[in-house]
Order: sequence, then C-alpha cells, then structure tokens
Amino acid sequence: MDPTDAQTACFEAGIKFGTLYHQFTGTPLAPRSADSIARAMEEAIENQPHCLEVSVDILEDAVREELAGTDATYTELTGRFMEVEMVIDYEGVEVHTRMDMVDGYPLMRVESVEEPEPATE
Repeated sequence: MDPTDAQTACFEAGIKFGTLYHQFTGTPLAPRSADSIARAMEEAIENQPHCLEVSVDILEDAVREELAGTDATYTELTGRFMEVEMVIDYEGVEVHTRMDMVDGYPLMRVESVEEPEPATE
C-alpha cells in the first residue's frame, strides 16, 4: 500500500526536524548570537523540499540563566534553548508541527494536518 499524501507530509516534517535538531545541537550559543543562529537554522531548513515555513525562537533568557554565575560567555545549543514551528506542504496537505520542551525532553510533534477540500463537480 502506498502512503497517503498526509502520511508523506508528516514524514517530510520528521525529516526536517531531524535535520534541524541534529545538525545544530552543539552549536556554540551566546545571547548575542541567538538571532543569527535562529535565522541560519530557519534558512537552512527552508531550503528543503516541501517546507513552507520555519520559525526558530531561541530562548535568550534561558541562555542567560545557563551562563549566570559562570565565567563562560557561551553554552551549547540544545532543545531546552529553542522552540521551533514548521509548516510542510506536500501535494496540498499542510502539516503544522512544533518542538518544545516537555518534561525536560525536546518533543517534536504534529499539531495539525490540513488536507485540501475534495473537488466538487
């Protein structure tokens, strides 16, 4: 059985999240570089097929808290420092996805799947 367009769109979303998370975790991160890193992440993932929109929000307050009381000027990017939303379109099916921390884990999930209305004759 071939996958449906909705299943393929969800698969594409998973590929993009895997790329985003595993490509960028470990990147040196400081409050002053947060915006440029977020934009680079968005632009890199938006290059991939079927990706309509990517929004990366690096939580600068959390980065500052991580660095408070230390001599360090940067830390490593991990899931606890970012929230991500993506919209994937495959054959007219839009998948809205999100990543944020849930119980200390960066959870990536499908928020909604919007399929096109069937054509009427």
